[in-house]
Amino acid sequence: MDILMTIWTYFATNILQQPAFMIGLIVLIGYILLGKPWYDTLSGTLKAIVGYLILTVGSGGLTNNFRPVLVGLKDRFQMDAMVIDPYFGQNAVTVGVEEVFGKGFGDAMILLFIAFIVNILLVRFTKQTKLRALFTTGNVQVQQAATAYWLIMFACPFLLENRVAMLVVMALLLGAYWAVGSNLTIKPCQEVTDGAGFCLAHQQMFGVAFFYWLAGKLFGNEGKNKDKKVKRIEDIELPGFMSMFNDNMVSASILMLVFFGAILCVLGRDYLIAGGFLQEGQSMVFYVIQTCLYFAVYLAILQLGVRTFVAELTASFQGIADKILPGSVPGVDCAVIFGFGAPNAVTLGFLAGFVGQILAIIVLVVLKSPVLVICGFVPLFFDNATIGVFVNEKGGLKATLILPFISGLCQVFGSALIAGWVGMAAYGGYLGMWDWAVVWPVFTVAMKYLSYAGVAVVFIVLMAIPQIQYRKDKEGYFLMTEDYEAYKELREKQHAAK
Repeated sequence: MDILMTIWTYFATNILQQPAFMIGLIVLIGYILLGKPWYDTLSGTLKAIVGYLILTVGSGGLTNNFRPVLVGLKDRFQMDAMVIDPYFGQNAVTVGVEEVFGKGFGDAMILLFIAFIVNILLVRFTKQTKLRALFTTGNVQVQQAATAYWLIMFACPFLLENRVAMLVVMALLLGAYWAVGSNLTIKPCQEVTDGAGFCLAHQQMFGVAFFYWLAGKLFGNEGKNKDKKVKRIEDIELPGFMSMFNDNMVSASILMLVFFGAILCVLGRDYLIAGGFLQEGQSMVFYVIQTCLYFAVYLAILQLGVRTFVAELTASFQGIADKILPGSVPGVDCAVIFGFGAPNAVTLGFLAGFVGQILAIIVLVVLKSPVLVICGFVPLFFDNATIGVFVNEKGGLKATLILPFISGLCQVFGSALIAGWVGMAAYGGYLGMWDWAVVWPVFTVAMKYLSYAGVAVVFIVLMAIPQIQYRKDKEGYFLMTEDYEAYKELREKQHAAK
């Protein structure tokens, strides 16, 4: 047993929790199963790893550049507030779990291992489960395993006496969430990317599916509005000087100068110098300009990374889909979608979500909420920009401005409620992203008040979702991942027949 745990720990630390190497391993296995020559296999594996590392530089640069700006508001105004951010949330679990529950954080890694196996098995038996997505984003899995570990222990104290039963129940729920959530994003991803062959494996999977559906119903051409022409961001021709906003790099730079430039000015020169952000004698004006323009820089790097590795991943995964997990697709980081759709949807979705979060925080302050929240850059950007790309595809500009705004409200209010209730707020952070501010609080309530029946209800509901999806589209459900061109032809025939 010790040998197996040593092997797992090595694999989890060096591969599973390092998405670049996890993607590289998947590409390697896929090309081997396809019988590719060794030099093509090596070339594809290296391109996939390097591409993902480029993406990591872009997303890491965005996070590292702007997280201190937002957290600075907490320090600058001496607010006793919780930061909604996956890294702050993971740290809260690490610090508080032993004090609150008398359990070590090490079990969260065992939970991750078993939940990953559950995900693989659910996809392996796709004909029965109707699940087609393998969650491969290891760093996200670590954050979610940590938060789920706390939430389930809080909701199910009757499991604390039996460590094995506790871990099995947790793994079934978390593994099912990974499989079902990523499976929900297959249709949105295939339609936005025109069949690129991946789905999302991140923190807003239910959110993406819900808002994509809502955008079609409220702003798109579905249902009663089937003849309506959707005006997406990329279809809008701006007149005169406004035409410069058609260029994503220019629009991102200007909008970030307005929004984040204002925050930096509120923080003030003295705070920025004391915090080590601004050097003595350095121009405040040019510091603000440079910091805000880095948004466009890191976004461009991120999109380059996406273009570099997605082609290799989707081509090689066919080998895994054919031989091991039939009809499946890989679930990847949400940032991958930024390389598709309208580039300006990324910026507008992010800013709309930012406005929603700020408004929600003001409401918490006015109502004297016992839990105050500080925006975290990861949920602020990666949730709302991702949702922005998807809803623009279905509902155009209006959907891109309204639905991420609603997402921002949900993130703050939901996180304040759940983190205050379960006790994580006292340790300074909560994961805060859409699924964990909306979906998992519902799970937690069900398990807390229905006990064993609540655990069963949550699992049954999760497993019922893909069955419902399948029954709504029996002809196209599996065709969507197996042959997207044939799926589009089927859709055209069905549309013409109506």
